[in-house]
Amino acid sequence: MDFWFRRAYVGPLQAAIFDWAGTTVDYGCFAPVVVFREVFEQQGVPLTMEQARVPMGLEKKDHIRTIAAMEPVAEAWQAVHGRPWDEADIEALYRAFIPLQLACLAEYADLIPGTVEAVADCRQRGMKIGSTTGYNTAMMEVLLPLAAQRGYAPDSYVCPSTVPTGRPAPWMCLQSAMNLRVYPMNAIVKVGDTLPDIDEGLNAGMWTVGVTKTGNELGLSAGDVAALEPQQLAARLHDITMRMSRAGAHYVIESITDLPPVLDELNRRLRAGEQP
Repeated sequence: MDFWFRRAYVGPLQAAIFDWAGTTVDYGCFAPVVVFREVFEQQGVPLTMEQARVPMGLEKKDHIRTIAAMEPVAEAWQAVHGRPWDEADIEALYRAFIPLQLACLAEYADLIPGTVEAVADCRQRGMKIGSTTGYNTAMMEVLLPLAAQRGYAPDSYVCPSTVPTGRPAPWMCLQSAMNLRVYPMNAIVKVGDTLPDIDEGLNAGMWTVGVTKTGNELGLSAGDVAALEPQQLAARLHDITMRMSRAGAHYVIESITDLPPVLDELNRRLRAGEQP
């Protein structure tokens, strides 16, 4: 007689791993966008907001490389410089990016409403708090104390520079789990506002939640969101929800404020033996 056995974790969630810009800080995810546009503008290649946002969630040098590879941007670079861009150009753009990003982080360090309360809810459940990001270590050393002053201090943060590669690879999430000393991976939920965030969580074998209204996909300030006609806002959020769902997100919420009911549902599913 043949048997097939499968272990199923049936305990509660043990940790949440949050993205930064657009998820917990920087409503609308503006800090990276303004700098990407500036460094390309310095090279005579203007970017639209939409072009600057497309690769959001990636490590910043990968983000620059992805922007440069977009056909309209590559054509503009060729027209201005008389040759295609190369890796030396990417390195130069990234070197220009770093001080500009460091200089403006404080301007966009305000917490997204509901962050303190959602993190407190996680902690009341006995969960640890981790974070992953596209920022490098120097940028996080600026951002972390600013967030802490506002009431948000995760137990761990991991940058792309401390693992083999950034998103969509799972390494930052796996390193976070090690830092937090939490396993199995299906006892962890990843929350982020970009498609690479979703890929990162899924590739790490975690429950994964997408964020629509406060993040990069909508790309609007809180004031601009409030000024939109309700039907227009609902339509745009629906489109983002569909994109994130098609990418594999287990749940999609408007903001971190909406996370606690999702945690309740995930704990119910875990008790039933479900896995991501």
